[in-house]
Amino acid sequence: MTACIVGWAHTAFGKLETETVESLIIRVANEALDNAGIGPDDVDEILLGHFNAGFSPQDFTASLVLQADPRLRFKPATRVENACATGSAAVHQAVRAVKAGDARVVLVVGVEQMTKTPGPEIGKNLLRASYLPEDGDTPGGFAGVFGKIAHNYFQRWGDQSDALAMIAAKNHKNGVENPYAQMRKDFGYDFCRTESEKNPFVAGPLKRTDCSLVSDGAAALVITDTATALKMKKAVAFRSHAHVQDFLPMSKRDILKFEGCTRAWGKALGEAGIALSDLSFVETHDCFTVAELIEYEAMGLTPEGQGARAILEGWTQKDGRLPVNPSGGLKAKGHPIGATGVSMHVLSSMQLMGEAGGIQVKDAKLGGIFNMGGAAVANYVSVLERLR
Repeated sequence: MTACIVGWAHTAFGKLETETVESLIIRVANEALDNAGIGPDDVDEILLGHFNAGFSPQDFTASLVLQADPRLRFKPATRVENACATGSAAVHQAVRAVKAGDARVVLVVGVEQMTKTPGPEIGKNLLRASYLPEDGDTPGGFAGVFGKIAHNYFQRWGDQSDALAMIAAKNHKNGVENPYAQMRKDFGYDFCRTESEKNPFVAGPLKRTDCSLVSDGAAALVITDTATALKMKKAVAFRSHAHVQDFLPMSKRDILKFEGCTRAWGKALGEAGIALSDLSFVETHDCFTVAELIEYEAMGLTPEGQGARAILEGWTQKDGRLPVNPSGGLKAKGHPIGATGVSMHVLSSMQLMGEAGGIQVKDAKLGGIFNMGGAAVANYVSVLERLR
């Protein structure tokens, strides 16, 4: 027995000054239930993805979902956290609950509010997703961590500045048509490639256009079993899902290989009985452009060290052989930590239902999702397909 997504909701991502963590949770919880055509009484379990790490003073948030409707009172609710893969961790927990028969209908909410935190504290909060004994003093926060990764990649495989700029330009161009995206502007390759006052270097070879955005936002899903889903108005099934956890210290692994990502993709594709080439699109974790570049290799799109080919030869463009991040990715859409993985599943479901509007990939039948926490520490892959 598999699990299916039967309803969803998604706020715009960005600087949402009039919202709170609580208001965002309540909004998407109600909208997702309405979208699925069910009521709070039908929900058996609630899972909340919320990283927090200091972003919100309210650190016990699972029960905030109950405030969406009094009928949710006394439902089991649990907060799930796994760094930047927090959203997918909550989604996969829901899938397991449904497959095990412990719940028939699970409401999953992902949320984060980051922009009310002062800039220096944002960097400290995000660094908590690294191994502090080694990386706790890294200048530039998590951008500094990935700046080191980019520097080391360039040393091993040559200067990849052209490829990184093309990834940034691709994702910003895709994000223009995404109504939920924080930054809906097509900057073009030349702007992304050139250092300027508006696009300075941030860490190592990474410029501002190589870094995802600090964001507020929420997304939600309703997940149920296949038999129930087939009686509802839409059903997007988990063809497979995989979670692989790697060492936290980067010193214990070859950080340029993203081996946890490779293993998660291998498990998910094997379970689904398909090849990477069978996918219609992929939503992948481009917290920084160098992450997307390495993920091309880790997912098996190119051999090691040749990830640049995928973008330079147009493979990952929206009309390419494997569109990657047709939503604009974290780069354009924004990256509210706890909401990101849930957002990926929402937008992929919309693609498969033909409801993605301007970001729609033609004839999308199978969608792949990769969401990671830390520097390829928590690795989650989902393969989705439309049932009805």
